[in-house]
Amino acid sequence: MIVVHLALFVLFLGYVSRLASGIARRSLIEWLLVSFLLFAGSVILTGWVLSALYLTANTTVWGLSVFATATLLGFVLQKLPRATPPQPLPVREGLKDVSSPIPSLTERGWGGVFAAPRFSIRELLTDRRREFGDWFKNLQAFPKFVFVSMMATLVILAITNLLLVLFTVPNEWDSMTGHLNRVMQYIQRGTMRHFGGTNWNIDTYPKSVCNLQIYGFLMTGHFENGFKLIHQLSYWVGIVAVFGIVQRIAVLRGQTPSLSASFFCALGYALLPDFIVQAITTETDIVLTAYLSVLLYMLFAYRASETTTGSRDNRYLWLAAMAFGLAFGHKITFALLLPSVFVIMIYTVFWSPSLAITFGRTVRLGVAIVVAVCLWTLPTGYLKNIEVFGHPIGPPTALKHQSIERAGSKKNLLIQGSRNVIRYGYDHFNLDGIRNLEPGAEVNTLMRKPAVYLEDKLHLGLDEVTDFSIQPFAFDRRFIFYNANPYWGMIGFGLIFPLLVLVLLRFVRSTPHVFLGLAFLLHFAALSFSAPYDPFKGRYFIETGLFGITFLSLLFLDPKIRVDVPGRILWKGYVGLATVVGCVSALLCVFLNIRALPFAWHGIPSAFEGNRIKMMTIGRPDVYVPYQRFDELVPDTATVALGTINDDYEYPLYGPKLSRRLIPINPFEQGVQPIPKEAQYLFFAKSVIKPQPGDIRLGTDTTMTENVVVPGEDYYLRKLK
Repeated sequence: MIVVHLALFVLFLGYVSRLASGIARRSLIEWLLVSFLLFAGSVILTGWVLSALYLTANTTVWGLSVFATATLLGFVLQKLPRATPPQPLPVREGLKDVSSPIPSLTERGWGGVFAAPRFSIRELLTDRRREFGDWFKNLQAFPKFVFVSMMATLVILAITNLLLVLFTVPNEWDSMTGHLNRVMQYIQRGTMRHFGGTNWNIDTYPKSVCNLQIYGFLMTGHFENGFKLIHQLSYWVGIVAVFGIVQRIAVLRGQTPSLSASFFCALGYALLPDFIVQAITTETDIVLTAYLSVLLYMLFAYRASETTTGSRDNRYLWLAAMAFGLAFGHKITFALLLPSVFVIMIYTVFWSPSLAITFGRTVRLGVAIVVAVCLWTLPTGYLKNIEVFGHPIGPPTALKHQSIERAGSKKNLLIQGSRNVIRYGYDHFNLDGIRNLEPGAEVNTLMRKPAVYLEDKLHLGLDEVTDFSIQPFAFDRRFIFYNANPYWGMIGFGLIFPLLVLVLLRFVRSTPHVFLGLAFLLHFAALSFSAPYDPFKGRYFIETGLFGITFLSLLFLDPKIRVDVPGRILWKGYVGLATVVGCVSALLCVFLNIRALPFAWHGIPSAFEGNRIKMMTIGRPDVYVPYQRFDELVPDTATVALGTINDDYEYPLYGPKLSRRLIPINPFEQGVQPIPKEAQYLFFAKSVIKPQPGDIRLGTDTTMTENVVVPGEDYYLRKLK
């Protein structure tokens, strides 16, 4: 049956791509993004139905039913009315404005086009390949050097990351306690209904991504790394969307869309350290970034579709609403992006010559969002959280730990949130990846000395005040914090931030970038004020980076700072330096990431060769021994009751074949429950259940402190049958 299921999986991918060719315009970018929306939207909707029918673990039903859902979605989207083709837009050449039709690279492909209802994907790919060759051949020496460096780096990292995705075990903290743990529970139970897990995330976290992970796992023959499919896919979707967004921005600036600007932004985003490191994980932020990127593309494409008569293609509003619903259903932190998204909507949707037009567009978008929220947001678990915990996010304990409630008064929130803005600003000012090496760390420290000196003279209290911090801020963060949780490196502090300042100071004039800059600042502030400082929050800034990376397009669009013109040796040298350092940062972030080392380093084995339990507990080295002993003592098919706590890793206990049945008996804040009769073993923490004669102490190293963020419990094993 594995062959049949794999065949159904491949056929489904082909089917949604064909459906997308009847929805998208004749645009390679748009076709790929619509295909992604159809894929994710269909799988998630199917998952809700199968969960209600207790068929979550039925691979054959999954394989067949997604076709029906995709067909229905595709039919509805194809029936939405199209707009008439736009008239030629003014194209700005230097200081001269001329009227010129959009050239073939956007008219027939890269950035979007008004064409026949369905197009040949093969012909489209052939056209794009030819246009890419023509563009690359005509590049001048400096841009060609930059693009060859970035493309070569991405090829190396793409191959390495793909191998890591396919052949290494997951080991992220949240996945070991919650994300993958609950996915296995849903598969074992045959439904995603609320059941009361040990970790609060298991029941409270939105469940839409679980559908995508379960589908990837089941359709690949219970291949564990099928869980990572949606995360690796999201990485590439974000890159593709950035390319398309920049194409649309160029049109809105009244310019010919630039392949150089689009490729530079897309490649720059692909090489941002925090983005590329998440591509091999099961962290959920990268999936949210994919949805956000599609949403932004559809909004910019909607404005760019305007004709001389003022009409626009309303289909983009429905596709944007679909991405909006998927994003909100994926993770509640999308709420922190709402101010930023609203700013972009002002520019792309609400801004019009008359109130009547604005009202009409607002109504259409509002109706589309309501429909999308009903389909992809409400079923994901928010309503159940209100029923069980009285809050859409979760229990009060979790809210106090990770939200503004921890700050206390509004005055203190204003003070501590402001401190967080500066703290995260300092965190961005680092040579991420490069500082994984000792010489790089020394250079990084030297580079930051003026900034540290300034903070000391201003008495900002960034490291002294800790009442609004999950982990205290430090100018020299611990290796364990920055190694697998980098920020943006020199591409960020050397290019994105300076270009943002130039736009906001109006030295560089670009209306789309002004709104993108406001969106950037709003999300940066939202992350700073909405929760305590957390050194692991580098992963949250990949959404901020999506707004910021578009500023790199100005290096090929704005006459004042373009780098594809003769002269400007110093400016080109600086941009080239930042780019090369960015490439080195990306390479070192991947090749020296101790959680997934492609090659052994400093006594840490390669992720391809390391012991399974050793690799899964690399973030909690003190629990390796008890988990390894458990794996050796308990049969792969045993039923095990778990008397564990919120922070305990449970996913490794399913075994190498994910075949053990685990039953939590200490659900979050509900107290210890009776041991089920079917349980054959009891795995428990001493703090939860008192050991008795005959119990096996598994050997937690309770004295270890090196690289230990949260100490492990003292674990025991009891044989029940």
